[in-house]
Amino acid sequence: ISFTAIESALSSLKNCQSYVNSGMDVATQVALDLVASFNDEEDVNNMEKVMLEYATMDRELNHYIKAFEETINQVKREKPENLPDLEKLAQEKFHEMESKNSDSDLEGNEKYMYFKDQLKEMKKQCKNIFFSFFPIILSHKSDHGNDTIEQIDDDIAVTRSQMNFICPITQMTMKRPVRNKVCGHTYEEDAILEMIQTQKQKKKKVRCPKMGCSHVDVKGSDLLPDEALKRVIDSQNKQ
Repeated sequence: ISFTAIESALSSLKNCQSYVNSGMDVATQVALDLVASFNDEEDVNNMEKVMLEYATMDRELNHYIKAFEETINQVKREKPENLPDLEKLAQEKFHEMESKNSDSDLEGNEKYMYFKDQLKEMKKQCKNIFFSFFPIILSHKSDHGNDTIEQIDDDIAVTRSQMNFICPITQMTMKRPVRNKVCGHTYEEDAILEMIQTQKQKKKKVRCPKMGCSHVDVKGSDLLPDEALKRVIDSQNKQ
């Protein structure tokens, strides 16, 4: 096998990896849909198994890519008189990496961690909504037996508007919320990125704009899209 063949194989492996990443994004969306629709917990657990399968494939592809890259670099560095069996060398490196696999590798996969985080957040949002609406419905059933569905819906809409969908920077309902994985607070994406950029030009750090938060170094790399919260906000806006 030649260097050209290996480089072609590397390109194919990286394409496969992009497909795996896309599959993990889809699986995350499906799981969030299931939670939002109050589907059976078993269905949600099945999606987690799918994510673990994807994480396993991603780890395997990473090992293949790393094995081939290390093989090429090694041969170029050593410059042997006779070109060795590159495929064999790469396979040996790959099997060595695979022999050190552990479950923590999968649980540390970035997209799997994001999946778990968003699933937890979605369940929390759904729980908050349920416990916000439940007293309203009970109240109307006990005190206002003749109220119409429209009147109950109005009260629910007010309760929704009181939930914490407001960006601490813009003081407006968020459209694209991102969550700081360090302190857990959410902001409007454009607003926090603009704040970070402005402070960066002044060579200053950004303190979390959420009142009472002690986190003093908000970074763009710490911000993750909060898909769960966005779904709840979008749902409210449709009412």
